[in-house]
Amino acid sequence: MQSKPLYCTKQGRAFVGDALTLLTELPDESIDLVMTSPPFALRRQKSYGNVEETEYVKWITPFSKDVFRVLKRSGSFVLDLGGAYRAGIPSRSLYNFRVLLTLCDDVGFHLAEDFYWFNPAKLPSPIEWVNKRKIRAKDSVNTVWWFGKTDTPKADVRKVLAPYSERMKKLIQNPDSFYKPKKRPSGHDISANFGKDNGGAIPSNLLTIPNTDSNSSYLWLCKELERQRHPARFPAELPAFFIKMLTDEADVVLDIFGGSNTTGFAAEALRRKWLTFEQDKESLVSSAFRFLEGRSMESVRRILGELQADNACVVLDDIVCSLGSEKKAKTSRDALDGMTSDVRQMVLLEERKTYKTQQDKSSVCR
Repeated sequence: MQSKPLYCTKQGRAFVGDALTLLTELPDESIDLVMTSPPFALRRQKSYGNVEETEYVKWITPFSKDVFRVLKRSGSFVLDLGGAYRAGIPSRSLYNFRVLLTLCDDVGFHLAEDFYWFNPAKLPSPIEWVNKRKIRAKDSVNTVWWFGKTDTPKADVRKVLAPYSERMKKLIQNPDSFYKPKKRPSGHDISANFGKDNGGAIPSNLLTIPNTDSNSSYLWLCKELERQRHPARFPAELPAFFIKMLTDEADVVLDIFGGSNTTGFAAEALRRKWLTFEQDKESLVSSAFRFLEGRSMESVRRILGELQADNACVVLDDIVCSLGSEKKAKTSRDALDGMTSDVRQMVLLEERKTYKTQQDKSSVCR
């Protein structure tokens, strides 16, 4: 690309700018996966610049046309869209379904499959219809449209197999005690291969992923350095699912509405090349915290100063990142709050040694 990234890692580049402009710098059929969560069509304006639902389809179509151009013929476009209500009434907006139809009918995409992300930790909303009048259930499911440039985008569901249930584990151990191979009344022909251990169960298109991140490097450093956290983050497990299923190592993943760069972080951890576009520089500056786990506060402050400079182009080397790393930390971030600066730095250095050891063993990031 001609533009200079705000920061880069071994695998990826993060750019400040409007996606419509930055997309023009990418050659045709150069991207394997575009995974993004654009600002949703909400009735009230948010700080991250959402678009009114009545204008949403017109707004997102130009981005989608450019995405279609830069995707390889084997590539995929995964679009996470939250639900919305129409202004002033307890009636659902159809904007996310209108987006689906427009991208297929007018842009030329194929709907490979519709997914639904269920966030069981989501707070009740909207307040008027759910909390006050109690005439609607809380909205906890996002639509996630998986588009292909052709009707056969690259995919391998074996990369995202789900753990077997306890009952299925028992069935595999002793199939004869649980079922008889035969055709069922439903028409399904259950063969003897049903009891074969395939390493896991085929996942459904309902993805249950709680958005409960509270202890990541990104959140903790935002708090420590008094920086605004991006208000509309999705959990890393969501992009990771599609990155694993739809790409191979060294493929290129693009997020055109990067926000806090969760997609880039997941791609880095999975050894994919990645590009992130985000028009708000402050959001992208803070997103670098995702790659600074275990560094001393002195080092983080130095990097933050470099990122905030005009014409910044910062190389983040010696990074440590792995999916779920915030859950593996031996010392919680809350416990660090009560420590003196000297003790805290000793703990962080020890954590970094631990993460480096894990990195060397697993080669998660190279």
